[in-house]
Amino acid sequence: MTSSVNTSSTQHNFLIYGRTGWIGGLLGNLCVTGRPNVDWCESHKVETVRTNVVGTLTLADVCREKGVVVINYATGCIFEYDEEHSLGSGVGFKEEDVPNFIGSYYSKTKAMVEDLLANYENVCTLRVRMPISSDLSNPRNFITKITRYEKVVNIPNSMTILDELLPISIEMAKRNLTGIWNFTNPGVVSHNEILEMYRDYIDPNFTWKNFNLEEQAKVIVAPRSNNELDATKLKTEFPELLSIKDSLIKYVFKPNQKTSVA
Repeated sequence: MTSSVNTSSTQHNFLIYGRTGWIGGLLGNLCVTGRPNVDWCESHKVETVRTNVVGTLTLADVCREKGVVVINYATGCIFEYDEEHSLGSGVGFKEEDVPNFIGSYYSKTKAMVEDLLANYENVCTLRVRMPISSDLSNPRNFITKITRYEKVVNIPNSMTILDELLPISIEMAKRNLTGIWNFTNPGVVSHNEILEMYRDYIDPNFTWKNFNLEEQAKVIVAPRSNNELDATKLKTEFPELLSIKDSLIKYVFKPNQKTSVA
């Protein structure tokens, strides 16, 4: 899909590859990802390579020949907490850090293509994580997912509030920004903290149960990434960027509020 956006001085044309996906669809709405999930990739490895690696590289290559900047909505699920970036330390992975998580085939291909794309001066790679939007009815929304799970883990993670960050990505395209960017709100938030907000703002009767990573491994095919990304680079470029918890309240829970929060 091609969309045009007029500014006071110029018109920008955007070609959205993946328009029928969730994030692509939201981008289409602002300017006027595919359906398979991580576990699907484990049993469809060739298809995963074609899309995540070959397709992405081909698009970047063709655009380079035409002098076009590519905004690549990638993933930050290529890292996991380690000794230097331990859980709760507040030390996040930076843009120049080498991915250390290949627990899933999805993450493996994403880390591979990120490394290759780093050679293309026309590509802006945005590391999205656990995307959240104000549309709490969308089954692909991270909040919607965990409110429907029978049990959830409780681990602090970096996350992306789409309502705030997708408009920023369009501005990044207008500024011709390239390179790798950790595309998350500053800070981390845990599953339980989000569900507590959901209970406080949306459904006071909502309850949930936790389980650990070992128990989670029994009900999923591929391991999941848990990490904190350092958003200093993005925050420096866009000082108005809110912390993850403030962004959740402003863009997600306040607009959907059904209770009177003290």
